[in-house]
Amino acid sequence: MQSARDLLVLYGSETGCAEDVAERIGRQARRRRFRVRVVAMDDYDKNLLIEEKLVVFVCSTTGQGEEPYNMKKFWRFLLRKNLPHDILSNLDCAVFGLGDSSYAKFNYPAKKLYKRLQQLGANVMIQRGDGDDQHYLGLDGALDPWLLSLWEAIMEKYPLKDQEIIPEEVLLDPTFRLELLPENASNEPEIKTMQAPPPLREDEFNVVVKSNERITATDHFQDVRHLALECDSENMRYAPGDIAVITPKNLPEEVDAFLTMMQWNNLADRLIRITPASKDCKLPAHWASVMTFRDLFVNHLDIFGVPRRSFFEMLAHFTKDENQTERLREFASPQGQDDMYNYCQRPRRTIAEIMFDFTPTDIPLDYILDVFPILRPRSFSIASSLKAHPGQIELCIAIVKYKTKIRRIRRGVCTKWISTLKPGDLIERVRISKGTMRLPPSPEIPLIAIGPGTGVAPMRAFLEQRILEGAKENVLIFGCRHRDKDYHYRQQWEQYEKDGHLKVLPAFSRDQDQKFYVQDCVRQQGAMIWELIDHKQTKVVLSGSSGKMPEQVAFAMKQIFMKYGSLDAEQAEHYWNTMSKTGQYQEECWS
Repeated sequence: MQSARDLLVLYGSETGCAEDVAERIGRQARRRRFRVRVVAMDDYDKNLLIEEKLVVFVCSTTGQGEEPYNMKKFWRFLLRKNLPHDILSNLDCAVFGLGDSSYAKFNYPAKKLYKRLQQLGANVMIQRGDGDDQHYLGLDGALDPWLLSLWEAIMEKYPLKDQEIIPEEVLLDPTFRLELLPENASNEPEIKTMQAPPPLREDEFNVVVKSNERITATDHFQDVRHLALECDSENMRYAPGDIAVITPKNLPEEVDAFLTMMQWNNLADRLIRITPASKDCKLPAHWASVMTFRDLFVNHLDIFGVPRRSFFEMLAHFTKDENQTERLREFASPQGQDDMYNYCQRPRRTIAEIMFDFTPTDIPLDYILDVFPILRPRSFSIASSLKAHPGQIELCIAIVKYKTKIRRIRRGVCTKWISTLKPGDLIERVRISKGTMRLPPSPEIPLIAIGPGTGVAPMRAFLEQRILEGAKENVLIFGCRHRDKDYHYRQQWEQYEKDGHLKVLPAFSRDQDQKFYVQDCVRQQGAMIWELIDHKQTKVVLSGSSGKMPEQVAFAMKQIFMKYGSLDAEQAEHYWNTMSKTGQYQEECWS
């Protein structure tokens, strides 16, 4: 039964950032005495939406303007043509989007959702908020003022009568309860059942590591792996251009060191039972309800990642030193974002390091899941064709390791774990996400594939598939630093070229005095590329880092159109935009 002070927060999140914002809105709502539910859009019973009075929608952007994985079913539901135009006329709502304005389709999911809600008669309480990663404060640059406007509008329509807003310094009730079980509890049949992980969902499957090989020279600064994974599940189906989604684990020895630092090492092997503190929250679908304390940190909690602002907000409740509490609250405030950036984001400080800096703390077990964020899945472009490698997924992954501004070595949470995987190791609950790039509709249509570095991964999948289907006109523009150090899949490309299936145009940026990149290679081969694009309707696909490279390749292409197609600047821009709109050009880049 709905009450006048029920608030629903629905989120679509790919990496956890939108979920973090949704949880933050949920906490602020609880302080204003609302009964709150925070739910992923696809986990929500869509048929109940017409009964809701107040909903805040939060959604991120993935790929090239795509909606997140856990929003797709909900979005398809809203797009149904048989929905009456006034079906949501009793709904008050607001929409906040998360994106990056350097992308052409900035915040498309939020923009489309905002428009569709209005079409269905919803009362949008305030203007849509657009969080932008390019803002110097990140998404908080737009989120903080948007939240002020949101609560002003909500509290005007849904005022508190006889109660006060709960102050920020007052600790809210925990989301979950963590119960230490008796030491002999593992012998009980009921507990053994609760320790079993939930069944795989229909879109999930387990894989076994077949090989994990370094494919860069041992003296090269970057360790890049070719990871081959085997699977006999019928659920494992993918097409060239698709993405493997993998949830990492923390290394047990690092977790043990963390538990020792936190003085929890005596609890490491104890069984714990995790239960929601209210019926409005649920344990993540892939978690068992009983596990060891150590397994909670190995498998589920991100204690070695760089935290978001909400971490400081929660940690401030559990420090024992008033000066430290004040500093953490400053980091969590809108005014303290510059200081938080300099302390945490700029040097990429991890949660474990922050906990060391702010000892002693006293975090009750019930609040562990409120303080420490959950390990999120990572996405990797698949570097193989299923037709060429039946029962396998192959990935090309750069192991993240670098020095920060303060000269400390940092390692990526996921790739650190991947670097330790050995043949025979099990990776659980992998799923496939549809990519945004697709093969040309026919093998007769030529393909130009541009993939510097590990951006070559989806290009390998495309080329393997096309060559098996008999396609002859394939061009690969590959960029790296050195021919003899990081030329990924060189032997395969050279064999394809020898067999007449591929033309390879490598760009080695450091093998000569003047740097030479893929965009320089595009310009150098301008006559051939224009011939392929304009006369043969060749498809162009690009993958790699979302830094300057995509823009520079686009600029080089437009220069080609002007030089070899005799177009002026405006015509070249229009030609390129048309290629993008029709799908003749597609890109998938990441930050």
